[in-house]
Amino acid sequence: MPEKIKKIGVFTSGGDAPGMNAAIRSVVRACAYYNIECVGIYRGYEGLMEGDFKPMDARSVRGIINKGGTILKSARSKEFRTKEGRQKAFEKLNEAGVDALVAIGGDGTFTGALVFNEEYGFPVMGIPGTIDNDIVGTSHTLGFDTAQNTVVEAIDKIRDTASSHNRLFFIEVMGRDVGHIALNTGIAGGAEEILIPEEDLGLDRLVDSLNKSRKSGKSSSIVIVAEGDKIGKNIFELKDYVDENMEGYDVRVSVLGHMQRGGSPSCFDRVLASRMGVKAVDSLLEGKSGYMVGLINNAMELTPLDNAIKGKTKINLELLRVSDIMST
Repeated sequence: MPEKIKKIGVFTSGGDAPGMNAAIRSVVRACAYYNIECVGIYRGYEGLMEGDFKPMDARSVRGIINKGGTILKSARSKEFRTKEGRQKAFEKLNEAGVDALVAIGGDGTFTGALVFNEEYGFPVMGIPGTIDNDIVGTSHTLGFDTAQNTVVEAIDKIRDTASSHNRLFFIEVMGRDVGHIALNTGIAGGAEEILIPEEDLGLDRLVDSLNKSRKSGKSSSIVIVAEGDKIGKNIFELKDYVDENMEGYDVRVSVLGHMQRGGSPSCFDRVLASRMGVKAVDSLLEGKSGYMVGLINNAMELTPLDNAIKGKTKINLELLRVSDIMST
């Protein structure tokens, strides 16, 4: 650990998420507040190995708090997974006089940061940026709130069509390993069923539930499906099964896809990003390293990167119960 940190590098890696730019802005302005230098590292670990650095000051991040995506770009890097790649990165950082890193991303980003920290003793701090909200050590990751709002808006619009034509819509949302987006947006959007990786509803039970909904007087239905749901091989297989086993519904599929990643970050994500950026810089200047900044009980807390990577988030059982009651 350097006796005194004089220059901090910040980068984004992995999938982009709304709020990343706000976090970059926060890191840069926190550095300016403490009169230390800050450099932006372009294209994640690829740019780290190539020395693709650019000095950033308080004015260089003006007008980005409201923008989705990441001005520093993002890329996935196979080379950084090798010792040779990490050696390149270490040399580039030394050449540029960078003393510490703030890594904004998900578990893949944090895995790279942790290995780099362990091999070279290089100070690192993580900020969780992923819409799936699948990182342990924070109640909310950057982009999760914005993605939920995007999905709910889409559900509301699709419901207009479903109601007009007596249609059953399967709507696929992101969530490869966890169902946080699906569960929350399903409740907020008034879905009849919510399919998530954590709960195996089963095809027969799904059909029974939809039949029950129709008998209760519902002429249209919305089913929210997390992309990692295990009931069928994919959402189109679900559609085919329901087509074969139910009559009277015009079944349609809507895959929201990458639209969930984009868009202007919500107020919540902008504030969260600002808090996380300041906490990351503060923690590095206090001599801490190998941690992720997270929101726990509305306070900024630190979680060891190793715990954040290896831990598994849990679905909210209360929300599952609320979902069952609301679909009555």
